[in-house]
Amino acid sequence: MSLAFCGSENNSAAYNVDHGVLNNGCFLDALTVVPHVFLLFITFPILFVGWGSQSSKVHIHHSTWLHFPGHNLRWILTFILLFVLVCEIAEGIVSDGFTQSHNLHLYMPAGLAFMAAITSIVYYHNIETSNFPKLLTALLIYWILAFVTKTIKFAKYTEHGVGLRQLRFCITGLLSLLYGLLLAVEINVILGRRYMCFAHPTEVKPPEDLQDLGVRFLQPFVNLLSKSTYWWMNTFITSAHRRPIDLKIIGRLPIAMRALTNYLHLREAFEAQRKPQGALPHGPKPIWRALRQAFGRPLILSITFRFMADLLGFAGPLCISGIVHHISKENRTIQPPTFFQILNMRLLGIYFISSEEFLANAYVLAVLLFSALLLQRTFLQASYYVAIETGINLRGAIQTKIYNKIMRLCTSNMSMGEMTVGQICNLVAIDTNQLTWFFFLCPNLWAMPVQIVVGVILLYYLLGISALIGATVIAVLAPVQYFVATKLSQAQKSTLEYSSERLKKTNELLRGIKLLKLYAWEHIFCQNVEEMRDKELTSLKAFALYTSISIFMNAAIPIAAVLTVSFTANSPARIFQSSLPVLTITSGYFTWTDGPPTLANIDIKIPFGQLTMIVGQVGCGKSSLLLAALGEMQKLSGSVNWNSVLLFMAGKLLCNAVLLLDRKRGSVAYASQKPWLLNTTLVENITFEMPLIKQRYKTVIEACSLQPDIDILPQGDQTEIGDRGIILSGGQRQRISVARALYQTTNVVFLDDPFSALDIHLSDHLMQEGILKLLREEKRTVVLVTHKLQYLPHADWIIAMKDGTIQTEGTLKDIQNTEPELFEQWKTLMHRQDQEFEKEMVAESMSTLERKNLRRTMYSREALKTEDEDEEESVESEDEDNLSQVMRHRTTIPWRSCGTYLSSAGLILLPLLLLSQLFKHSFMVAIDYWLAHWTSHVIAAKIEATGRNCTSAQECGFSHSSYLLVFSVLCCLGIILCLVTSVAVEWTGLRVAKELHRSLLSNIVLAPMRLFETTPLGSLLNRFSSDTNTIDQHIPATLECLSRSTLLCVSAMGVISYVTPVFLIALFPLAIICYFIQKYFRVASKDLQQLEDTTQLPLLAHFSETVEGLTTIRAFRYEDRFRKRLLEFTDANNIASLFLTAANRWLEVRMEYIGACIVLIAAVASITNSLYNHLSSGLVGLGLTYALMVSNYLNWMVRNLADMEVQLGSVKRINGLLKTEPESYEGLLTASQVPDGWPQQGEIQIQNLSVRYDSTLKPVLKHVNAHINPGEKIGICGRTGSGKSSFSLAFFRMVDAFEGRIIIDGIDIAKLPLQTLRSRLSIILQDPILFSGTIRFNLDPEMKATDSMLWEALEIAQLKPVVKTLPGGLDAMVTEGGENFSQGQRQLFCLARAFVRKSSILIMDEATASIDMATESILQKVVMTAFADRTVVIIAHRVHTILNADLVIVIKRGLILEYDKPEVLLEREDSVFASFVQADK
Repeated sequence: MSLAFCGSENNSAAYNVDHGVLNNGCFLDALTVVPHVFLLFITFPILFVGWGSQSSKVHIHHSTWLHFPGHNLRWILTFILLFVLVCEIAEGIVSDGFTQSHNLHLYMPAGLAFMAAITSIVYYHNIETSNFPKLLTALLIYWILAFVTKTIKFAKYTEHGVGLRQLRFCITGLLSLLYGLLLAVEINVILGRRYMCFAHPTEVKPPEDLQDLGVRFLQPFVNLLSKSTYWWMNTFITSAHRRPIDLKIIGRLPIAMRALTNYLHLREAFEAQRKPQGALPHGPKPIWRALRQAFGRPLILSITFRFMADLLGFAGPLCISGIVHHISKENRTIQPPTFFQILNMRLLGIYFISSEEFLANAYVLAVLLFSALLLQRTFLQASYYVAIETGINLRGAIQTKIYNKIMRLCTSNMSMGEMTVGQICNLVAIDTNQLTWFFFLCPNLWAMPVQIVVGVILLYYLLGISALIGATVIAVLAPVQYFVATKLSQAQKSTLEYSSERLKKTNELLRGIKLLKLYAWEHIFCQNVEEMRDKELTSLKAFALYTSISIFMNAAIPIAAVLTVSFTANSPARIFQSSLPVLTITSGYFTWTDGPPTLANIDIKIPFGQLTMIVGQVGCGKSSLLLAALGEMQKLSGSVNWNSVLLFMAGKLLCNAVLLLDRKRGSVAYASQKPWLLNTTLVENITFEMPLIKQRYKTVIEACSLQPDIDILPQGDQTEIGDRGIILSGGQRQRISVARALYQTTNVVFLDDPFSALDIHLSDHLMQEGILKLLREEKRTVVLVTHKLQYLPHADWIIAMKDGTIQTEGTLKDIQNTEPELFEQWKTLMHRQDQEFEKEMVAESMSTLERKNLRRTMYSREALKTEDEDEEESVESEDEDNLSQVMRHRTTIPWRSCGTYLSSAGLILLPLLLLSQLFKHSFMVAIDYWLAHWTSHVIAAKIEATGRNCTSAQECGFSHSSYLLVFSVLCCLGIILCLVTSVAVEWTGLRVAKELHRSLLSNIVLAPMRLFETTPLGSLLNRFSSDTNTIDQHIPATLECLSRSTLLCVSAMGVISYVTPVFLIALFPLAIICYFIQKYFRVASKDLQQLEDTTQLPLLAHFSETVEGLTTIRAFRYEDRFRKRLLEFTDANNIASLFLTAANRWLEVRMEYIGACIVLIAAVASITNSLYNHLSSGLVGLGLTYALMVSNYLNWMVRNLADMEVQLGSVKRINGLLKTEPESYEGLLTASQVPDGWPQQGEIQIQNLSVRYDSTLKPVLKHVNAHINPGEKIGICGRTGSGKSSFSLAFFRMVDAFEGRIIIDGIDIAKLPLQTLRSRLSIILQDPILFSGTIRFNLDPEMKATDSMLWEALEIAQLKPVVKTLPGGLDAMVTEGGENFSQGQRQLFCLARAFVRKSSILIMDEATASIDMATESILQKVVMTAFADRTVVIIAHRVHTILNADLVIVIKRGLILEYDKPEVLLEREDSVFASFVQADK
């Protein structure tokens, strides 16, 4: 039949104009075409030709400047307009179907209107972003014409009695209203901005963010369509496939999203709750109120979006129900038109249908289902995005607030263990993220009640009383779910506690691994970690059990509810220059805790521009005095007054100095006793937020003798020295810390024992060039804490301390006169006869040292690798976590890691896991199919009953019993398989977690020291923390979700294809689109997840660095600079998180839209197949239900695949460590073949010994020969890197002895088992290492020594008085790292530890570096007497300590240079040892 605008020729009513043309329906529809044709003809040339040169003169970013008033309202009205026009098109087609007259005017004008509406918004968008508002005239005319024509049409309908019962009347009225509102918006833009009829339009400037090319996160600035579909992310996602995503690509955060902005909002909200007295409220409630006030609005918006999404979610089941109902045979009859409809047809030539008739069309329901799905998914993703964005903004604000609180923390909180670095890192890394996730889940708390209530109402409407019975089953099981959720929460909390304790013990094990290996204590500490791991695994088992029950209940409860309905109805989740002093302390009492004062009756003055030295024995309070002056200790009484000096400069001449008394001190350059380094380059550690002045930098480097060290670093002074300077030796760390203080231009410099880790040459050079020359020339006030009393003649002022009080103060001459006994004691310790002789010898040694430094060889990087272990640590790590490398591997899915993970589960669990998943989903499909089959037969029986005049299907012989029996059996098997699957998944994860952690710990403990020296501690610790946590908890959940979503999608595709085979044709292009979306997304998601992790590491490191260097930062007054760095790190982490969130939403929106397309195609195909091929309505419902399921699970499949790819990186990293070759612990002799008392005499024979650290490196000791008789005391000395420490480590086989041998008491140590060898020798290292626990445990972890033996060791180490005063004595607690003891006391504890073992061979590796000279002298005498019958090898830190040794060995570059008695070597003029002794005076 031919088509005509007004219909076929037989339809004479369509051409009837007897009552006027405006009374003809066809003419009215033709009239409405005019505005649309006008807009299309006017705008298309402008859109295609463009207006290039007419664009804005202001450079804005990405053309996203949306500045017209009513912008969002226009977009919302346009979306509504488009939806109403779709309804009008559908109404016209359905109306035309009733009369079969082919009236084009019923739907063609609506089609043109739809095109015009799209053109209008595209045209408007281009005008707005190009900032050429005069072209809005075309839109103004269009809205006027459209409004007028629609209003005329609406009026004529009203005139002819067409009312609300007719759908076309409602649509026309709604369109007239929408065009009127859009006209009002247009007039508001034109008049508000004075764009027409005004000589000078209103000038508007683009926002600051859009003028900043560094801001690339455009979500707040793009139009509504791009916001809802994340269209602006397209270029970003696709470009990630060509170039890795880094911080430069993602740019900066918009101002409104930056941490500082959100912190100010939070602070303002918090301070608004101040009480009238001005005090801030305490407790969690004020915090929640502040969070609600600062971040409540976007959360309400998210909840609103969620409500709308949930309400639209019910449209899917309702539409499917309608489709199934209307395609059944009993509803296929078309009702004839009513008399009123025939009358209107005669008047206007149009057939009007009602809403009921419109919704009775199955194709209309399919289109409505498609539209509802699009809107529902859009609102849902918008809710997710707003909630997560709010959570990320909150996280930045909270982290900033925590950091500001840390900056005000008292140092005692840290030193006494009240607050640890781990706790703070947990606050920042875990608790703030928990708040973020709370905000993400918050809309669920409001949405779930609505879902439940509406769901039950709809089920009651569809099923009647049976729905209430099914709901009762769910309600009855709700307490069980609550109980499971409570147990899950308790298990999770318990797991976190055990995990934290395990990590603490693992951290101690890794930090002290060198000591543990040397003492053969690895198994003890490994056992401690394993015990804590067993407790953690027990908690994880409970967590896995309750998780599997939860998964089982989530899957089984719906089946149980459906089964119940079937029987009754028989039908088918801390969650937030002057003589006046520069510093004067008067009657000062200071303490770290609330107990007795640590410092008492302190009265001191620090003179301006002079060198003040503070001396005293270990633990007398020298470091505490500095910290008290800096305000780090609690002041009980007294006063601390700082005097600031204002200098007035005239040109380059110092004209005047005015001294002001001020309680607030200025910046102090502080070098702590324990060096604190930043996680950055060496040059940035020295300049420390100051501009780089090359000449000054060079002077400081020379003063600290750092140039040779810089030369051998991989990237020179640009080498990153993170992880607490792990790649540097103790001396290098100390000199960098001092260099930082020297480089600063502050008036006051505090140096806390800067010589403790330096040999005599470096100490003298630093003293002469750094302190006496550089600092004195600049007239800076220097306070120096030191044990090197030979430097006292250089002091302008001396403060002597004893037991926390000031013993005396004054110049050296004053003390000589007032305290002659103390002065004589100092002279004895310094080995001086008089003061003049001291100055002479220092000057001579300094000149000698300067000449030696000029001749010092500049070692290359390769040569340095063969030196002492201190230099070995500078070798660049090849681990992927190396600080100087980018942590990114853009590879395909790591199937090998997946195989490693699954194979760790064992031969029983793995097949059980795979088969249970397959069988479970097979039974799920079978249950649904049987339900559809049952439903089809019920419908057929009802139709048959109607034909046979039966009142019900049962009367005609239909029985539900056989169907119910099969359905019950399938449901029971499905429930059982749900339980088996959930248990199999969790137990597989638990088995893998146990096996991988056990293997990792045993391999790490048995690994050679080379691994720990070349791998940053943080990298190793990450394997036990984040990677282990990922394997423990994240991979099992992701694996379960991935397998479930994949099998659901596959089964859904199979069911739809079975119901409508034609669907396979449409599936192919959709599958190609899905493939490319997931391909681009996976690469971008992996990059962004790794970027989020890598930006979090510097943030956590900055918190850790700040806590550890809090005293230094506050001394320098650099709080603001460090806060600024925190904001940079926080914003970098947040921008990565936001981009990751936007990328996830980008994926989900597209996958949801593809899912909606699948539903539409499946619905249309099913309806057509049912109407023409008599497909049963039950199978149609089954196909559409599974199509809805695809839209739910398609994006989860891709998301989980991307998550699994990232998480398997943890398995890959752990597997890489598992390949490390362990040390050879076995020997040719067994432990039983070694005599019990070996070694008894302590005789050592070294024959042609050559050692190296690795087979790829050069030897560090070459052809060494020596013979040490039993009971001899051997002193070893040499320059840094000469091989002294390597010599000592060779006794313990810690280095590779590839040539020669060491024989102790007649046994070649190479034949001994390592555990036996190391357990029979004793060593004291330079770096003091204490573990958390009791003093007893630190002295004797093996628990073999008696109390009397421990007290004897403490007495020898001069620690017995200290320990006796502690509560608990030997059972007194030692905090992590021994922070509750001074550095010197820690060294003494390490000495006592070696004395407890009482082996016949003792090696002291620079063991008295942190001890004052008086204590050291006592200890040397003790060693010589208490160990008179034992062999002692002393590696000298201070050469005078080995003057009483029986033999002295001088080592240079791995060769023995001199080997004789000390008195013989001193008599030789060319003796190197003699020059060392001369320099040490």
